[in-house]
Amino acid sequence: MPAVNNEGVSARKSAITGSLALLLVGAGRAAQRRIEDALATDGLTLRHLGALSHLSRRPDLSYSDLARRAGVTAPSMHATVRQLQDLGVVAGVGTGQGQRARLEVTPQGHELLAGVAERLHGIDEELLEGLPEEHREHVKAFLAGVVPGSTGIGDER
Repeated sequence: MPAVNNEGVSARKSAITGSLALLLVGAGRAAQRRIEDALATDGLTLRHLGALSHLSRRPDLSYSDLARRAGVTAPSMHATVRQLQDLGVVAGVGTGQGQRARLEVTPQGHELLAGVAERLHGIDEELLEGLPEEHREHVKAFLAGVVPGSTGIGDER
């Protein structure tokens, strides 16, 4: 039987609620909601942002490449890219008969990414509010280390 503290709550429950892993999950969900709300103003989702970010650096990526990076099926990624094309932020270039589609981010897409970057910076500031400046880089480094090889959405994997 687990030990009981002064409030009658089991020590096991206290250990679980103080779990770093669970705190990270909660923080991630809160951050995700903020990001999704910010993206929704432009009709985007995190999947759209990931694909757009990847394509801004690597227009040679195929639908299958993008799908693997997002952890979705190729048909699902086709739908995502089609939505980005409908928004005018991605264009298919050299998509003639027998040619592999080359997807490029349009100037409007680059502007959109710059605007999203500004909003993400604002969200970062909200999340780090109250944390001394000298500790902010340590927090970012720790979080980047939690997922080795990752610095954010649209990373090369």
